[in-house]
Amino acid sequence: MDSQNKKPKKAKLVLENNMEFVGFHFGNPSSVSGEVVFNTAMTGYPESLTDPSYKGQILVATYPLIGNYGVPSDLKLDNLLENYESDTIQVSGLIISDYSKKYSHWNAAFSLEDWMLEHEVPGIYGIDTRELTKTLRENGTMLGKIIYEEEEVDFYDPNKENLVNLVSINEKQVYGNGKYRVVLIDCGVKNAIIKNLLKRDVTVIRVPWDYDYSQEEYDGLFISNGPGDPVMCQRTIKHLKNSFKNDKPIFGICLGNQLMAIASGAKTYKMKYGHRSHNQPVLYVGTDKAYITSQNHGFAVDNDTLTSDWKPNFINLNDQSSEGFYHISKPFFSTQFHPEASSGPTDTEFLFDEFIEKIKKYTSTN
Repeated sequence: MDSQNKKPKKAKLVLENNMEFVGFHFGNPSSVSGEVVFNTAMTGYPESLTDPSYKGQILVATYPLIGNYGVPSDLKLDNLLENYESDTIQVSGLIISDYSKKYSHWNAAFSLEDWMLEHEVPGIYGIDTRELTKTLRENGTMLGKIIYEEEEVDFYDPNKENLVNLVSINEKQVYGNGKYRVVLIDCGVKNAIIKNLLKRDVTVIRVPWDYDYSQEEYDGLFISNGPGDPVMCQRTIKHLKNSFKNDKPIFGICLGNQLMAIASGAKTYKMKYGHRSHNQPVLYVGTDKAYITSQNHGFAVDNDTLTSDWKPNFINLNDQSSEGFYHISKPFFSTQFHPEASSGPTDTEFLFDEFIEKIKKYTSTN
């Protein structure tokens, strides 16, 4: 594929408040609609674009230059793509300030635009992403649509449907042959989560979001990240309530954190514009330690609704929102941020070790 010599055509982003941002089209020649969100990360666009948590969303990259290091190869290791978080681009569209057609990196296999063409994802460059981000911060996350060659589409609100059902696997898959067996509820899991479990002597039993895993033999339960409103996953919540009745260790990340909260009796809410970045500071409750974390979520847990059996363990230092909680007597805990973060930071990867330690303790006494 070679898209570097094409003359760019104009395209526009239209927000639900009728604001328009005109720029140049790149990627797939099509119009799309979705929820417009922004990400403040400086690197990691291949990982972000393939993150299932972005399903149904039009992603705005606030870092001004995108595409400069191309896109890495689609090499697979342990039946997982080595350089991506899933097998396809998950975002509906991409909005950037400046697109670098000439890329340079030792690991680059092709350009960002050619990759987007392959996965039929459109984008716009040449618009003021600073003004767009300011609009989203002031008004909150908004619906929007990329219009290419006046091809109209209706506004689409992805949060009104079960996005998890669109990104989860359809049947059970098993990875590795480790000592400890972990059931992974796939709500849109990132490959980095599976990799972090595999390198800790774990056999990963990956199951669909609505799978009844009660008959599986396992030592620990993991609930993954994923897109959309957690209340859409009622079958997952039902299974989690049953899991809370025993003492097998449980670890939830991002959407998994929200699902655990609802199953425990707490409530969640939609944030104004969410947290999507590689630089969110969180406080480890009860200590003076703060960690820099990667995040991607539009919903959060209301800590004031936690029942007496659960306590917060991390708090966001920017807005004081919930970043995780734990059970006071059972080996259950969760985080809103991503300890497995790829392309980083990895400051909180030790939480995977804590999960394994809880499993070791459980298996040694049962």
